[in-house]
Amino acid sequence: MENEIREHSLNFNRRRFLSKLSLGLGSIGLGSLLIPDLFTQNNADDGPIFSPGIPSFAPKAKRVIYLFQNGAPSQLESFDYKPKLREMMGQDLPASVRGGQRLTGFTANQAALPLVGSFVDFKQYGESRAWISDLFPHTAKIVGDICIVRSMHTEAINHDPAITFFQTGAQQGNRPSMGAWLSYGLGSENKNLPAFTVLISRGKGNSQGVYSKLWSNGFLDSIHQGVQFGKGDDPVLYLRDPEGMNKLDRRKMLDKLSVLNELAYDELGDPEIIAKVKQYEMAYRMQTAVPETLDISQEPDDIIKLYGTECLIPGTFAANCLLARKLSENGVRFVQLYHQGWDQHANLPGDITGQAKDVDQASAALVTDLKQRGLLDETLVIWGGEFGRTNFSQGQLTKDNYGRDHHPRCFSIWMAGGGIKPGIAYGQTDEFGYNVVENPVHVHDFQATVLHQLGLDHEKLVYKHLGRRFRLTDVSGKVVKDIIS
Repeated sequence: MENEIREHSLNFNRRRFLSKLSLGLGSIGLGSLLIPDLFTQNNADDGPIFSPGIPSFAPKAKRVIYLFQNGAPSQLESFDYKPKLREMMGQDLPASVRGGQRLTGFTANQAALPLVGSFVDFKQYGESRAWISDLFPHTAKIVGDICIVRSMHTEAINHDPAITFFQTGAQQGNRPSMGAWLSYGLGSENKNLPAFTVLISRGKGNSQGVYSKLWSNGFLDSIHQGVQFGKGDDPVLYLRDPEGMNKLDRRKMLDKLSVLNELAYDELGDPEIIAKVKQYEMAYRMQTAVPETLDISQEPDDIIKLYGTECLIPGTFAANCLLARKLSENGVRFVQLYHQGWDQHANLPGDITGQAKDVDQASAALVTDLKQRGLLDETLVIWGGEFGRTNFSQGQLTKDNYGRDHHPRCFSIWMAGGGIKPGIAYGQTDEFGYNVVENPVHVHDFQATVLHQLGLDHEKLVYKHLGRRFRLTDVSGKVVKDIIS
């Protein structure tokens, strides 16, 4: 390795000399190594410099666990009770209600849009008397701990742009995800674990794809990218030392590699070199921290019973919820779960029953578990998908079967902990479950509120890239103060 370093230092031509000269004093490189954002100037000249790692004000929450229901669960079979739809079963959606809203290619050419009431019954729970369907009995038990937002709305009508919009604040991708923004804005609480982790599970229904762009760092340093954890003995690929290499050998290799990278940084000034060094060091520390954190063998029987026995099967939603709690209590800033299978264009009664059974107990268990450990107040838990489902049937409506198309105009999510008011239902849709009529909450409003709970002003959490100020909420969004305790 010493020979390689010597050869690298001698490989110095006119182009490299001029490049090195243009960088100025070596202290610039040293300063940006120690404080990566010291010379970034990533904010516009007309505003205060954002200081990464320092909240704008006192936070209500320290961490986020986002249970993303990929594919869009039907609000009409979960948290938005509409008896009117049963009364008008089979009748065409009134044009006055639709208001010329765009339809997807699945239903745009249907001769009729027959209204369909939910196959499942609803009951009221808690002091708020919130309506929850019989598909979610465990969620009904924690209704006093959650805030159901029934007035979410978005512009995206197809899955990929809609999911990307929720996760990154833009529909086209190539932007930092919410977890990356929080990693950049607040840093990590545990130097041995990444600030942003991703867990994926798959249900029994029609699955939409989940792509790495959803946990991308975008134009932020790559150290802020989400780290995907898989199932099995190797949750993080290539984390273990290869055969024939021990811990001491790995440490020596990283030390020598760091010297080479510092030489390269001195010559090229590329901040990604520093980010790469940080990633190598993080991976080294994770070799010990990840197996310890993800080990559930010491969890007591009452916790296994709380989450359900599926939590013992790696890769299931229940297992990922338990891992999310363990990651969060160990200081991971943003834990992102994706559960696929909610895209029920047909056979909705059968498919959503299985999907709800997959997630209901474990979702409620996570809230209960955090609460009994005294962690719910500082952990914001979010449950929901990318849009809602239509109040009319896609394709032929029969007595026992129907499907629902995509519906961006209104849908439901719930939030718990992290300074969110518990035991309330916020917002209202019309009696057809088609339009928001009270307290609308846009995707950017939701994102602004999440950042606010972690002590970040969404208008100040900006990064200057290609001459423009970027932020998670783009140029809009307002904090939904009515749901904050």
